[in-house]
Amino acid sequence: MASSAQAPDGLARFANAFAQIPHPAPMAADDRARILANPGFGTAFTDHMVEIDFDADRGWHDPRVVPYGPIALDPAAAVLHYAQEIFEGLKAYRLGDNAGENAGGIALFRPQANAARFNASARRLAMPELPADLFVEAVRQQVLADRDWFPNVDGGSLYLRPFMFASEAFLGVRPARAYKFLVIASPAGNYFKSGAPAVSIFVSDYTRAAPGGTGAAKCGGNYAASLVPTAEAFARGHDQVLFLDAAEHRWIEELGGMNLFFVMADGSIVTPPLAGTILPGITRDSLITLAREEGLTVREERYALDQWRADAASGALVETFACGTAAVVTPVGKVADTTSEFVIGSGGPGQLTQRLRQRLVSIQRSEVADTHGWVHRLT
Repeated sequence: MASSAQAPDGLARFANAFAQIPHPAPMAADDRARILANPGFGTAFTDHMVEIDFDADRGWHDPRVVPYGPIALDPAAAVLHYAQEIFEGLKAYRLGDNAGENAGGIALFRPQANAARFNASARRLAMPELPADLFVEAVRQQVLADRDWFPNVDGGSLYLRPFMFASEAFLGVRPARAYKFLVIASPAGNYFKSGAPAVSIFVSDYTRAAPGGTGAAKCGGNYAASLVPTAEAFARGHDQVLFLDAAEHRWIEELGGMNLFFVMADGSIVTPPLAGTILPGITRDSLITLAREEGLTVREERYALDQWRADAASGALVETFACGTAAVVTPVGKVADTTSEFVIGSGGPGQLTQRLRQRLVSIQRSEVADTHGWVHRLT
């Protein structure tokens, strides 16, 4: 377990606070190599994890890096009954040969934005906020502990899952007084298994979120509610599910785990607005910034399913893509509901989709200049 790299100045006060408990029997190098040659997504986990405890009297305390393993949990723990749980998703990147003097290093992409969104989710679910610098240092400690777990595949990364849950044992509807924050890591390859050049999505009759609800929070309950419609989409041969608004069941909101963008024939881009029912994606925000830097018009406005279908048929819309941490930027080729389907453009990746994806990935891997301060070097 390696964690000796020097912490950035803003995190130095936390770096020495983490106790280090190495795994007594880490995975053998040959077994790890077999996993890293074909990691998939979210099915293998590294040797260590980070834990930090919270209680109402002491606040956050006892940060530590420990062997990955089961969590002891009281049957009356509040998370099991009242679902006080939130999480984040981000990646660590091994910087490649095109990164110049940074080649071979490790970096995160916009971790402070993940920390801010994590705390926004915490506020919505009546959970304690975690200092942003402590969040980032916890992620850094996790990456450095398991830096040998980067996959050997093209585009591979180390997917990081910080999460918090209510651990106090009680039965009663109130915010808990004790919580656990953890970070686990998983080597990641391609998110979608189909290998198709563009994904197919199914329009669900179910609703993901409603005004005044928790749609903008990254909490497990939102994803649990999406599992039935997602399974329906898979059963029909599609890669993802699309949710419409709860009030009119007309306006496009987001996929099961990604935001959507629509590229028009005039070069402008439309994406649904953040109005409390859509998760504020960090990849989404980054792509808006990059597109506007290119002089493109990006409109954050409502876009209806029937308009999408009509625009695709007339040629007014030429590309659609989805984006998120896990899948980065993914072209959408086909859209279907229970009665009909339509194709976007040629059914494959569009030029703007590919260009924006390449720009974003090049920044993440330090292959081009990062003019926004998004790349957070760890080594």
